[in-house]
Amino acid sequence: MSETKLNKERTARLLGILIVAAVTVYLLFHGASYNGGNGSSVSSSQGKNQYETVRMKNDHREVVDPNTGLKYSYVDSGKYNGSKVKATFVTLARNSDITELLDSIRSVEDRFNKKFQYDWVFLNDEEFTNDFKNTVASMISGNVKFGLIPAEHWSYPEWIDQDRAAQVRADMRAKKIIYGHSESYRHMCRFESGFFYRHKLMDEYEYYWRVEPGVKIYCDIDYDIFKFMKDNDKKYGFTISLREYEATIETLWKSVHEFNKENPQYLHKNNMMKFISDDKGESYNLCHFWSNFEVASLDLWRSEAYSKFFDHLDHAGGFFYERWGDAPVHSIAAALFLDKKQIHHFNDVGYYHVPFHSCPVSNEFRQKHKCVCSPGDDFTWKSYSCTTQFYNVNNLKKPDDWQNFT
Repeated sequence: MSETKLNKERTARLLGILIVAAVTVYLLFHGASYNGGNGSSVSSSQGKNQYETVRMKNDHREVVDPNTGLKYSYVDSGKYNGSKVKATFVTLARNSDITELLDSIRSVEDRFNKKFQYDWVFLNDEEFTNDFKNTVASMISGNVKFGLIPAEHWSYPEWIDQDRAAQVRADMRAKKIIYGHSESYRHMCRFESGFFYRHKLMDEYEYYWRVEPGVKIYCDIDYDIFKFMKDNDKKYGFTISLREYEATIETLWKSVHEFNKENPQYLHKNNMMKFISDDKGESYNLCHFWSNFEVASLDLWRSEAYSKFFDHLDHAGGFFYERWGDAPVHSIAAALFLDKKQIHHFNDVGYYHVPFHSCPVSNEFRQKHKCVCSPGDDFTWKSYSCTTQFYNVNNLKKPDDWQNFT
């Protein structure tokens, strides 16, 4: 046999082994059926296994391909049997986001979720394709659910003048305001502000962790973040805070101020007004939590206070007549309606969303948790970050040497 032919056969055999191994792992961990429509889901329960399990000892499993007789051995991470909170990851995505989304899922799964195997909910204003669902589900250790956003949650409410809204977008395009021209971005911000938690797939959960395409988790997370939130009565958690682009929210605080005057009963006695206002609520200092990373209690958004707050803002029209983002809306609500002790900064979660990095500044911590980030890139203590203000308002101790990273 010629060397060329032999090499081709070896390559083909190796490719076959890799394909079979991938299918084996997929079927053993994720074998499921996919159904379209609103609220379709992928179950983690197994269908009929195509491979015979020969032996299992502790976390070691050996399987045989019935077609070739070849044996494959791998380590099974096993089913997590510890106590868990009713919690889920939630991602708003489109089919075209698949490449960036897979990077995010891999990062979250490798650094956290493969240990605890929490569910993951994906929402889209269009139907997810079978290819999207199959590919995404193969990456996730928990149950996976796919939902279609109701049309009324991704459209103009009847009180919005669409001609005026279109003119605003044109004006913002001319001024080169980021996302100022985008209609879909406005629907997204309104949906994340007032509707994602109302989707029926979210009904069974108490907490969520928001994940977006293109994010990274830099460090191993060895504790259950959801259980931490519940055990310590935390209602809102963040990694990065900064100041909003003022041109996108010119009248937001006016609407907030009106709501507070009309509904003083909803303001918590131990609120965090000092984080979002430097003059006792007369004006907004633009500080907000960056909501592309958000771990929070769904009870916060389901509350009477927030429901009325969102309705007030929604009728003011700023999601379309300006470009109000869900980040300042969520942040202002959390600061006003929660006890400030219920808001938590995850300074131990290395995180990235373009263009900002959150990287623990302690060398010892980074080494222990296998972080792949540089503290020199950390945004936490920079002048445009609001996290220093968060620590000052709450009388929290800052990390050692934090001033070296300002």
